[in-house]
Amino acid sequence: MPVEISHFKLSGQQNWGRSKETVPMIIKAREEGIDVTIDQYPYTASSTSLSTLLPDEILSDGQDSINARLSRPEVRKYVRDYMLAKLKKRKLKHFSYPVVAFYRADTSFNGKSIEEVNILMKRKHKAKYETETVMDMMQKGGASMVFHGMSDEDVERIMQYPFNMFASDASIRVWGQGAPHPRGYGTNARVLSEYVRDKKIISLEEAIRRMTSLPAQKFGMNNRGLLKEGYAADILIFDEKEVQDLSTYDKPHAFSKGFQYVIVNGQVVVENEKHLGTRSGMALYGAGYNLQLTF
Repeated sequence: MPVEISHFKLSGQQNWGRSKETVPMIIKAREEGIDVTIDQYPYTASSTSLSTLLPDEILSDGQDSINARLSRPEVRKYVRDYMLAKLKKRKLKHFSYPVVAFYRADTSFNGKSIEEVNILMKRKHKAKYETETVMDMMQKGGASMVFHGMSDEDVERIMQYPFNMFASDASIRVWGQGAPHPRGYGTNARVLSEYVRDKKIISLEEAIRRMTSLPAQKFGMNNRGLLKEGYAADILIFDEKEVQDLSTYDKPHAFSKGFQYVIVNGQVVVENEKHLGTRSGMALYGAGYNLQLTF
């Protein structure tokens, strides 16, 4: 069976540099005949739930069960020790790397690290109190987070691998809501500006192949991904000298620039960098969508 490894990365300071080990594993698998490809977002931070800081067994059975467990002193000590051990493994003294993207219980925390939130809550500036802050936030429903924990060296080494596509790994953005990861706005523009034009990690032609024909071929979308007669007219026209991602961790809600025209299924959707309101997109399904299994 074909394999896709999504958001291929090395997370955690203790793992920096290990792309020298992981990329060769993919190369070896392909040499053995396995159809394995990977995808990557071009940032050194990931984004997921605050809950990933806690042990898995604390998280089962929903919010009421999480609250009940974290109300018990012995469980809180167990979670605190677990979190401090993980922090030590990262070779850090504070929970400075997890930053709040959206915390419904108190949106003033958005954009601040757990270390900063802990200080705002007037607790001592020590990691063990930061773990208490995390647990308190979890008891109020948790939060979506941005985790800073990857190296530029690994991002660039992984990017040079030719069977690697680009993916935002982002949810749908609501303009102005929270402090989400900038990848939801800037992924492809960042590749074209930072890694193609400025750092010259890969060529422009190679970057476009990774964004178009490679994923279309991998996922069996047989009439997309190439400028070819009979294919869907999905066309993007941009200025390679002007294209730039403008979304940052501090100010994530910003559209990229340099994309002059976007044509989707033959209809102009963006003209002179302005969306026209045209909605000509459609859901795309792979070859197995209509497959019916019989027993």
